[in-house]
Amino acid sequence: MQSPSLTPHVHWAQRHHELYLRVELSDVQSPSIAITDNVLHFKAQGHGAKGDNAYEFQLEFLEPVRPQLMYKATQRQLNITVQKEVHDWWERLTKQEKRPLFLAPDFDRWLDESDAEMELRAKEEEKINKVRIENRVPKDPFGHLKRGFLFMYNLVQFLGYSWIFVNMSVRLFVLGRDSFYDTFHTMADMMYFCQMLALMEVVNTLIGLVRSPFIPTFLQVMGRNFVLFVILGSLEEMQNKAVVFFIFYLWSFIEIIRYPFYMLSCINMEWKLLTWLRYTVFIPVYPLGAAAEAVAAVQAIPIFRETGKFSLTLPSPLGITISFAVFLQIYLVPLFLVVFINFRHVLKQRRKHFRSEKRKIN
Repeated sequence: MQSPSLTPHVHWAQRHHELYLRVELSDVQSPSIAITDNVLHFKAQGHGAKGDNAYEFQLEFLEPVRPQLMYKATQRQLNITVQKEVHDWWERLTKQEKRPLFLAPDFDRWLDESDAEMELRAKEEEKINKVRIENRVPKDPFGHLKRGFLFMYNLVQFLGYSWIFVNMSVRLFVLGRDSFYDTFHTMADMMYFCQMLALMEVVNTLIGLVRSPFIPTFLQVMGRNFVLFVILGSLEEMQNKAVVFFIFYLWSFIEIIRYPFYMLSCINMEWKLLTWLRYTVFIPVYPLGAAAEAVAAVQAIPIFRETGKFSLTLPSPLGITISFAVFLQIYLVPLFLVVFINFRHVLKQRRKHFRSEKRKIN
């Protein structure tokens, strides 16, 4: 024999435009909730004041309501939201004057009419202020064009560095250590293209197209180009050394993570894994890349000294020749200073980003 249905405890509150019902049932199963002829019909299996049973009730509303309703079941209760047909304040919930015994006010959400009007007025003022602020801030008519340009720039750079990284990985797998010594001759053209294009990052920062700080960006781009074009590109003796492989491989590895991150940022998208890689991979890779660049500079010093390339002879009566090898020795000091500046900048970005993410979660 089926046990008779019981009535759960129901708490209610209202605003000018909607009603809130909180049904005191936990672990609700198979809820049947509908509004027919302005009457709310509720039936569900759940755990209430009388334990696990079938609970049901009906409520005829005081004024017309919309037949569509929203409900959400949690582990402790079931919440129902009903929209009023006319935005007005009701003196009671039900058409019958005597309040049902199972129905009580929801004091957690309860407001009287004056409080509700103040809340409504505050919301309207907030909307008005928001519109005023939005109208006060000038809209950039070229915003979509700028984002499109930055998206395409980052996409091209990603494809270029991906080509380098994939080709170097395949050659390493097939040829092993032999691939170290002809890296420059097989990859230099694409690396030239990518690094020349990277000058746009300095320009974009300078004109305010992106919000990156100018000095770290300038030092990063110009430092790489100095290594690529002056140390490696101008000396044939350097182009068959194994250090070229490590420089190109580390550069391309970090860029195939960085550029997709910026590319998705242009369209307001975020991939959590990519974000974590963007702010984490640089910790080991960036110092390794700087160390490889320093090794290349050290190996190039005796070559510049022997060939006299780029050496500067001062006019008479001084007649002094300043060897480029000396400049390269001095260059090693600011190289590690630049590494420190850029590493600290990216580390600061990492702390700031993950701190803000933690606040959002909390």
